Amino acid sequence: MNTYLPYFMERAIELSKDAYLSEEGLPIGCVIVKNGIIISEGHNEIFKRKNPTAHGEMVAIEKACLSIDNLLLEDCELYTTLEPCPMCFSAIYWAKIKTVYYACTNEDAAKVGFDDSFIFEQMQKDKSEQLIPMHHFENINAFAVLTEWKSLEQKSAQPWQNQE
Repeated sequence: MNTYLPYFMERAIELSKDAYLSEEGLPIGCVIVKNGIIISEGHNEIFKRKNPTAHGEMVAIEKACLSIDNLLLEDCELYTTLEPCPMCFSAIYWAKIKTVYYACTNEDAAKVGFDDSFIFEQMQKDKSEQLIPMHHFENINAFAVLTEWKSLEQKSAQPWQNQE
């Protein structure tokens, strides 16, 4: 196990306190580490930014990508005070972070009112049964843009493509 784990997790916990004491967000903190050095920190900023996506992990991932000028954080570890929600979980995979450490589980969070289980449940339902209706509106012009982009053979942000 990583010998720096307690230090980095304690820093994430300090950030979680900053989040709610400053009234900028909910008590969740996060640090991203590369080669034993913190390259990014963040805490929940949903109230400050008036943005429901400004979770601690999302803020830290954004800062880390800017810090190293790369979409991928392949050699990085993420330390967070709360098990990642579905959005943050996805961002962690998109960034290809190599390891995640979290202090509190989703079950712990549900005990104090942060319950993401309904989102996981909604994702498993058929679109016609989800609380927020999602409708496919096929449009050939939208697909043409995708195929045009593919023909340019530009780098994709699909880090897990062809890696099974």
